[in-house]
Amino acid sequence: MNSFKVLSIVSLFLFSGLITAQELKFGHINIQELIVELPAKKEADQKLQSEAQVLQARMQKMSEEHESKFKEYLAERETMPELIRATMEKEIQDIEQRLQNYQNMAQQTLFKKEQELYQPILEKIQKAIDAVGQEKGFIYIFDLSSQVVLYHSEKSVDCTPFVKAQLGL
Repeated sequence: MNSFKVLSIVSLFLFSGLITAQELKFGHINIQELIVELPAKKEADQKLQSEAQVLQARMQKMSEEHESKFKEYLAERETMPELIRATMEKEIQDIEQRLQNYQNMAQQTLFKKEQELYQPILEKIQKAIDAVGQEKGFIYIFDLSSQVVLYHSEKSVDCTPFVKAQLGL
């Protein structure tokens, strides 16, 4: 039993020596800077901007309707019978509620569209990073734009050129 313990301890030291003897390769990349350079990102931005303009135009039309109704109400409220004034106030509140609902729906629509457009770009970048990591034998590749890495030394390899080559940039 004692020889088994001694053998285990010796094996542990030898194994740990082998691990530290190997060169561990760490890399880093700034994904945000890389994304900006991709033509697909520019195309996605244009599509998202176009969608936002359509939604904004509809919102503008609804706002103009609200403003018109409100001006009409202000101009005539003193001379209106109580029932008509209450009806107009209700109409104005309904328009305001529709505006609020439309604004919320527009934000959700843009968020979903953004995810739909950018997800393939992020997947393509991830595949390129995975390929570079495998090919170059990196243990880890850190994203500097995520602000999680607090330090990286000069021994950490900038993988940006490798990933750009993988993406054909």
